[in-house]
Amino acid sequence: MSVPRPPVDWRVRVLLAALAALVVASFVSLDLQWRAFFSAEALGSMARFVAEFFPPTHDPVFVAKVARGAGETLAMSLLGTALAAVGGLLLALPRRGRWLARWLMNALRAVPELVWAALLLVAAGLGPMTGTLALALHTTGVLGRLFGEAIENAPPGPAEALRAQGVEGWRVAAWATLPQVLPQLVSYTLYRWENNIRAAAVLGVVGAGGLGQMLAFHLGLFQMGRTATVLLAMIVLVLAVDAASVFTRRRLMR
Repeated sequence: MSVPRPPVDWRVRVLLAALAALVVASFVSLDLQWRAFFSAEALGSMARFVAEFFPPTHDPVFVAKVARGAGETLAMSLLGTALAAVGGLLLALPRRGRWLARWLMNALRAVPELVWAALLLVAAGLGPMTGTLALALHTTGVLGRLFGEAIENAPPGPAEALRAQGVEGWRVAAWATLPQVLPQLVSYTLYRWENNIRAAAVLGVVGAGGLGQMLAFHLGLFQMGRTATVLLAMIVLVLAVDAASVFTRRRLMR
Protein backbone atom coordinates (compact mmCIF):
# COMPACT_ATOMS: atom_id res chain seq x y z
CA MET A 1 0.00 0.00 0.00
CA SER A 2 1.53 3.27 -1.13
CA VAL A 3 1.79 6.15 1.29
CA PRO A 4 0.16 9.32 -0.08
CA ARG A 5 2.47 12.23 -0.60
CA PRO A 6 1.85 15.28 1.55
CA PRO A 7 0.42 18.20 -0.44
CA VAL A 8 2.93 20.88 -1.47
CA ASP A 9 2.01 24.41 -0.51
CA TRP A 10 1.42 26.53 -3.63
CA ARG A 11 3.43 29.33 -2.03
CA VAL A 12 6.49 27.07 -1.95
CA ARG A 13 6.05 26.32 -5.64
CA VAL A 14 5.74 30.01 -6.47
CA LEU A 15 8.88 30.78 -4.45
CA LEU A 16 10.88 28.02 -6.17
CA ALA A 17 9.69 29.17 -9.57
CA ALA A 18 10.68 32.77 -8.76
CA LEU A 19 14.14 31.65 -7.62
CA ALA A 20 14.61 29.60 -10.78
CA ALA A 21 13.58 32.60 -12.89
CA LEU A 22 16.10 34.79 -11.04
CA VAL A 23 18.88 32.28 -11.73
CA VAL A 24 18.03 32.18 -15.43
CA ALA A 25 17.81 35.98 -15.56
CA SER A 26 21.21 36.23 -13.89
CA PHE A 27 22.83 34.09 -16.56
CA VAL A 28 21.15 36.10 -19.30
CA SER A 29 21.93 39.56 -17.91
CA LEU A 30 25.56 39.00 -16.88
CA ASP A 31 28.30 39.09 -19.49
CA LEU A 32 29.94 35.80 -18.49
CA GLN A 33 32.64 35.10 -21.06
CA TRP A 34 33.24 31.44 -20.30
CA ARG A 35 34.84 30.76 -23.69
CA ALA A 36 37.48 33.44 -23.14
CA PHE A 37 38.03 32.28 -19.56
CA PHE A 38 38.80 28.71 -20.61
CA SER A 39 40.73 29.65 -23.74
CA ALA A 40 44.28 28.38 -24.22
CA GLU A 41 45.68 31.90 -23.86
CA ALA A 42 43.86 32.54 -20.57
CA LEU A 43 44.84 29.17 -19.12
CA GLY A 44 48.46 29.72 -20.14
CA SER A 45 48.51 33.16 -18.48
CA MET A 46 47.08 31.71 -15.27
CA ALA A 47 49.64 28.90 -15.28
CA ARG A 48 52.52 31.37 -15.69
CA PHE A 49 51.13 33.53 -12.90
CA VAL A 50 50.80 30.58 -10.51
CA ALA A 51 54.34 29.42 -11.36
CA GLU A 52 55.70 32.75 -10.15
CA PHE A 53 54.68 31.83 -6.57
CA PHE A 54 57.19 28.98 -6.43
CA PRO A 55 59.31 28.49 -4.52
CA PRO A 56 57.89 30.27 -1.46
CA THR A 57 60.33 32.35 0.55
CA HIS A 58 61.67 30.37 3.52
CA ASP A 59 64.14 32.86 4.91
CA PRO A 60 64.03 32.44 8.74
CA VAL A 61 63.78 36.18 9.37
CA PHE A 62 60.83 36.55 7.00
CA VAL A 63 59.15 33.38 8.28
CA ALA A 64 59.36 34.76 11.83
CA LYS A 65 57.75 37.98 10.59
CA VAL A 66 54.96 35.98 8.97
CA ALA A 67 54.45 34.04 12.21
CA ARG A 68 54.01 37.32 14.11
CA GLY A 69 51.50 38.44 11.48
CA ALA A 70 49.60 35.18 11.89
CA GLY A 71 49.49 35.69 15.64
CA GLU A 72 48.17 39.19 15.10
CA THR A 73 45.46 37.92 12.75
CA LEU A 74 44.49 35.21 15.26
CA ALA A 75 44.32 37.75 18.08
CA MET A 76 42.16 40.09 15.98
CA SER A 77 39.67 37.33 15.23
CA LEU A 78 39.54 36.12 18.84
CA LEU A 79 39.09 39.55 20.40
CA GLY A 80 36.64 40.70 17.74
CA THR A 81 34.53 37.56 18.19
CA ALA A 82 34.61 37.83 22.00
CA LEU A 83 33.48 41.46 21.91
CA ALA A 84 30.76 40.57 19.43
CA ALA A 85 29.52 37.69 21.60
CA VAL A 86 29.08 40.05 24.56
CA GLY A 87 27.44 42.75 22.44
CA GLY A 88 25.21 40.27 20.62
CA LEU A 89 24.02 38.74 23.88
CA LEU A 90 23.15 42.17 25.29
CA LEU A 91 21.12 42.96 22.18
CA ALA A 92 19.44 39.55 22.12
CA LEU A 93 18.21 39.44 25.71
CA PRO A 94 14.49 40.23 25.89
CA ARG A 95 13.71 43.65 27.25
CA ARG A 96 11.82 46.84 26.43
CA GLY A 97 12.76 48.57 23.21
CA ARG A 98 13.11 45.29 21.35
CA TRP A 99 12.44 46.99 18.02
CA LEU A 100 15.43 49.29 18.55
CA ALA A 101 17.72 46.34 19.27
CA ARG A 102 16.54 44.58 16.11
CA TRP A 103 17.12 47.71 14.05
CA LEU A 104 20.63 48.04 15.44
CA MET A 105 21.46 44.39 14.76
CA ASN A 106 20.22 44.73 11.18
CA ALA A 107 22.28 47.87 10.67
CA LEU A 108 25.47 46.33 12.09
CA ARG A 109 25.39 43.16 10.01
CA ALA A 110 24.25 44.94 6.85
CA VAL A 111 27.62 46.74 6.62
CA PRO A 112 30.46 44.36 5.57
CA GLU A 113 33.66 44.14 7.60
CA LEU A 114 35.68 45.83 4.86
CA VAL A 115 33.37 48.84 4.88
CA TRP A 116 33.52 49.07 8.68
CA ALA A 117 37.32 48.92 8.48
CA ALA A 118 37.41 51.67 5.86
CA LEU A 119 35.18 53.87 8.03
CA LEU A 120 37.17 53.18 11.19
CA LEU A 121 40.50 53.96 9.53
CA VAL A 122 39.66 57.65 9.92
CA ALA A 123 39.28 57.34 13.69
CA ALA A 124 41.53 54.43 14.66
CA GLY A 125 44.17 54.67 11.94
CA LEU A 126 46.12 51.80 10.43
CA GLY A 127 46.69 48.69 12.51
CA PRO A 128 44.97 45.78 14.23
CA MET A 129 42.64 47.97 16.31
CA THR A 130 40.75 48.92 13.17
CA GLY A 131 40.41 45.29 12.11
CA THR A 132 39.32 44.15 15.55
CA LEU A 133 36.62 46.81 15.83
CA ALA A 134 35.39 46.13 12.29
CA LEU A 135 35.02 42.42 13.07
CA ALA A 136 33.32 43.16 16.38
CA LEU A 137 30.76 45.54 14.90
CA HIS A 138 29.68 43.31 12.02
CA THR A 139 29.70 40.12 14.07
CA THR A 140 27.67 41.74 16.86
CA GLY A 141 24.79 42.11 14.43
CA VAL A 142 25.12 38.52 13.22
CA LEU A 143 25.44 36.92 16.66
CA GLY A 144 22.72 39.16 18.10
CA ARG A 145 20.28 37.82 15.52
CA LEU A 146 21.33 34.19 16.09
CA PHE A 147 21.31 34.55 19.87
CA GLY A 148 17.90 36.23 19.79
CA GLU A 149 16.36 33.38 17.78
CA ALA A 150 17.87 30.77 20.11
CA ILE A 151 16.53 32.57 23.18
CA GLU A 152 13.08 33.02 21.65
CA ASN A 153 12.86 29.30 20.78
CA ALA A 154 13.98 28.11 24.24
CA PRO A 155 11.42 25.99 26.12
CA PRO A 156 9.36 28.40 28.27
CA GLY A 157 8.73 25.96 31.14
CA PRO A 158 11.68 26.84 33.42
CA ALA A 159 11.12 30.57 32.93
CA GLU A 160 7.43 30.27 33.73
CA ALA A 161 8.25 28.25 36.85
CA LEU A 162 10.54 31.01 38.11
CA ARG A 163 7.98 33.71 37.38
CA ALA A 164 5.42 31.70 39.34
CA GLN A 165 7.79 31.92 42.31
CA GLY A 166 8.00 35.71 41.98
CA VAL A 167 11.31 35.91 40.11
CA GLU A 168 11.36 38.63 37.44
CA GLY A 169 13.67 40.53 35.12
CA TRP A 170 17.20 39.48 34.26
CA ARG A 171 17.17 36.67 36.84
CA VAL A 172 14.74 34.69 34.70
CA ALA A 173 17.09 34.88 31.71
CA ALA A 174 20.19 34.15 33.80
CA TRP A 175 18.78 31.15 35.70
CA ALA A 176 16.26 29.64 33.29
CA THR A 177 16.72 30.66 29.65
CA LEU A 178 20.49 31.03 29.20
CA PRO A 179 21.45 27.66 30.76
CA GLN A 180 19.21 25.92 28.22
CA VAL A 181 20.62 27.67 25.16
CA LEU A 182 24.25 28.10 26.30
CA PRO A 183 25.64 25.21 24.17
CA GLN A 184 23.87 26.65 21.14
CA LEU A 185 25.22 30.14 21.82
CA VAL A 186 28.76 28.81 22.17
CA SER A 187 28.36 26.85 18.93
CA TYR A 188 27.24 29.99 17.09
CA THR A 189 30.17 31.94 18.52
CA LEU A 190 32.70 29.32 17.47
CA TYR A 191 31.23 29.19 13.98
CA ARG A 192 31.52 32.95 13.64
CA TRP A 193 35.12 32.69 14.87
CA GLU A 194 35.79 30.42 11.90
CA ASN A 195 34.42 33.10 9.59
CA ASN A 196 36.25 35.91 11.36
CA ILE A 197 39.67 34.29 10.99
CA ARG A 198 39.16 34.51 7.22
CA ALA A 199 37.75 38.02 7.43
CA ALA A 200 40.67 39.15 9.64
CA ALA A 201 43.11 37.95 6.98
CA VAL A 202 41.27 39.94 4.32
CA LEU A 203 40.88 43.10 6.42
CA GLY A 204 44.61 43.65 6.35
CA VAL A 205 44.25 44.61 2.70
CA VAL A 206 42.85 47.98 3.82
CA GLY A 207 45.61 48.42 6.40
CA ALA A 208 44.02 46.63 9.36
CA GLY A 209 47.15 44.67 10.26
CA GLY A 210 47.99 40.98 10.33
CA LEU A 211 48.63 38.67 7.41
CA GLY A 212 46.30 40.59 5.13
CA GLN A 213 48.40 43.72 5.35
CA MET A 214 51.54 41.72 4.57
CA LEU A 215 49.75 40.09 1.63
CA ALA A 216 48.71 43.44 0.17
CA PHE A 217 52.21 44.86 0.63
CA HIS A 218 54.21 42.04 -0.97
CA LEU A 219 51.68 41.37 -3.72
CA GLY A 220 51.69 45.06 -4.60
CA LEU A 221 55.46 44.90 -5.00
CA PHE A 222 55.16 41.67 -7.07
CA GLN A 223 57.30 39.79 -4.53
CA MET A 224 55.62 36.53 -5.41
CA GLY A 225 57.79 34.24 -3.29
CA ARG A 226 57.03 36.21 -0.13
CA THR A 227 53.38 36.44 -1.15
CA ALA A 228 53.28 32.64 -1.42
CA THR A 229 54.67 32.29 2.11
CA VAL A 230 51.99 34.62 3.46
CA LEU A 231 49.28 32.70 1.60
CA LEU A 232 50.53 29.40 3.02
CA ALA A 233 50.43 30.90 6.52
CA MET A 234 46.84 32.00 5.91
CA ILE A 235 45.82 28.52 4.78
CA VAL A 236 47.48 26.83 7.78
CA LEU A 237 45.91 29.31 10.21
CA VAL A 238 42.42 28.91 8.73
CA LEU A 239 42.66 25.11 8.75
CA ALA A 240 43.88 25.07 12.37
CA VAL A 241 41.09 27.34 13.57
CA ASP A 242 38.46 25.41 11.60
CA ALA A 243 39.65 22.11 13.09
CA ALA A 244 39.69 23.49 16.64
CA SER A 245 36.23 25.03 16.23
CA VAL A 246 34.67 21.89 14.74
CA PHE A 247 36.18 19.72 17.48
CA THR A 248 34.91 22.02 20.23
CA ARG A 249 31.40 22.27 18.75
CA ARG A 250 31.14 18.51 18.45
CA ARG A 251 32.17 18.08 22.06
CA LEU A 252 29.56 20.62 23.15
CA MET A 253 26.75 18.92 21.24
CA ARG A 254 27.34 15.52 22.84
